[in-house]
Parts: sequence; C-alpha cells; structure tokens
Amino acid sequence: MASLSKYRPQALAGIGPGLLASLVIAVAATFLADHYGGPVMLFALLLGMAMNFLSDVDRCRPGVQFASKTVLRLGVAMLGFRITLQQIAALGWKPVALVIALVTLTILASIWLARRMGFEGRFGLLTGGATAICGASAAAAISAALPPDPQKERNTLFTIIGVSTLSTLAMIIYPVLIQLLRLDHVHYGMFIGATVHDVAQVVGAGYAISPEAGDTATVVKLMRVAMLLPVILATTMVIRANGAGEGERPPLLPWFLAVFLALVALNSLLPVPAFVQEAGGAASRWCLVTAIAALGVRTQFKEMLDIGWKPVVLMIVETLIIAGLALAAIGFGWV
Repeated sequence: MASLSKYRPQALAGIGPGLLASLVIAVAATFLADHYGGPVMLFALLLGMAMNFLSDVDRCRPGVQFASKTVLRLGVAMLGFRITLQQIAALGWKPVALVIALVTLTILASIWLARRMGFEGRFGLLTGGATAICGASAAAAISAALPPDPQKERNTLFTIIGVSTLSTLAMIIYPVLIQLLRLDHVHYGMFIGATVHDVAQVVGAGYAISPEAGDTATVVKLMRVAMLLPVILATTMVIRANGAGEGERPPLLPWFLAVFLALVALNSLLPVPAFVQEAGGAASRWCLVTAIAALGVRTQFKEMLDIGWKPVVLMIVETLIIAGLALAAIGFGWV
C-alpha cells in the first residue's frame, strides 16, 4: 500500500481538484454510454483527451495523476468482487482449459507479432492482454504492472481506444456470424464470452440471444478476467528477472493484485451478500472509468496520431486470432 500511504490528509486536499475533475468526466461518459450506447471507457478516454488543458493547471495536475495511477490500481483490485471459484467450476474443466489456452496463445502470438512489426514485446503484451482478457480493464491493469516508460501512457491509451472499438464491432458482428454457423445457445455463449473484449459487450451480445447464452457468456468472460492474476504475476516475475538492479524491480505481488486475489478468495469461501458484490463491482467500474478519464486528460490527440497504422493492424490480427481459435475449439468439439 506504499502508493496510498504517501497521500496524507494535507496531500489529499491537494489532489482534490484534479480528482474531482476526473470524476466529473467519468460521470459525463457514463451518462453518454447509458443514454446513447457505446463503450463507457472509450467515452471517458475521448472526453478526457478533450479536457487535456487541465493537465497544465497546477491545481489539477496532482489529482489527475493520482486518479490515473492509484485510483486505476484500486479499480483493478476491486474486480475481484465479480469472480468466484464456484462460477468457474460450474462450467467444468473444458471451458477453463479453453480460456487458459486462448489467453496464453493470443498473448504469445501478440508479443511475437509486435516484435516482427518493430515494436517492443511489452507493447504486444499490452495489446494482446487487452484482447485476450477483458479489454480496457486488462489494458489498465497490465499497464499498471509494467515499469515506467516514456511511451507507456500513449500505448495504453491507444490500446484502450482500439480494444473498445473492436469490442463494439464484435458485439454487432459476432451474433450474426454465429447464427449463420447455427451454434446452440451454450456454445454461442462460450464463443461470445471467450472472444468479445469488454464485459459490457459480452453481456449485451449474450443476453440478446437468450438467458442461457447470456449466463454462459458472462461466466466464461469472468474466467478470462480471472486470468489477470497469472498474467500480471508472470509479467512482474519477468520484469524482476530482467531488472538492472534490485531497486528497480517491482514487487513480486503488487498490492492491487494482492487485494484482487483476496477478494476472489473472500467471494468464493464466504457467503458475501449480493448487494456487497454489486456495490464492489460498481465501485470498481467507477474507479476504472475515472482513471481512464484521467489518462485521457494526461495525453494529447496528436500523440495518438503519431503512433501510426501498424498498431491498428496488430490489434485487428489479435482479435482475429482469438476468434479463430475459439471457433476451431468449438467446431472440433473440444468444448
């Protein structure tokens, strides 16, 4: 909790204006998403970028930085309210094996492709992890675990924009595709849960067909969310192993990941009331939307344009990889 302990009462007053501004942007993004449809994370990011001038205001800068880092990690930690081991066990071992294989193969392929296209492997990990796990939330979580880098925030923002856009397209296209393939509702739900990037789009695409498809899609998706733990653990272990010195190494288990794991265990082993789970999930969502808004405030649109066309191709290919693998597994009767 070192990153939280430095914010004493006096410092909390200093972060107030920037934190409040980020929250207001998050509220506006949520209003747009609820009333007009579309990914709330994308709205938060774009509205934040439109308010970029706040990053030059001395009173707002500390709070915006606090929201984009500490609030982000807090939101990732509280994702643990949404997962139980019982949900995973209810589907049996085959869907679990499918999710592990999809996430692992997609991330490894993404790292390889990123290097082939002239990027660092970390960029492939970031985009591949977002595609394979849970969209913008995974991008934020993996970015939080990566070491400081001049391009990290820009790459994170690009990944969030890309994965949110592709997730929306998948939510529209996949139901049509699956109906052409004549899958039953359970396998339809498995495909949607295993391939669509963001949780909200998974829920929308699943329940649009039937309650059975929606329930299956949601549980499979939450299994992908649970893969955040091993992916971030593996990331921190590799970073520690390659660190130039002991002082530069991140903790083996970042505090936000420890809280995430504790909440999953609590949620699985104790009878946590439904309203507590719902409140925790809502708090996680608000923290993540506020953090993404703050990330938008801290960047400039020109930086996003400078990244070029290759990352767009990379993310499209990653999306096709995970969709192709899932369809192959279903088509061959592996799940």
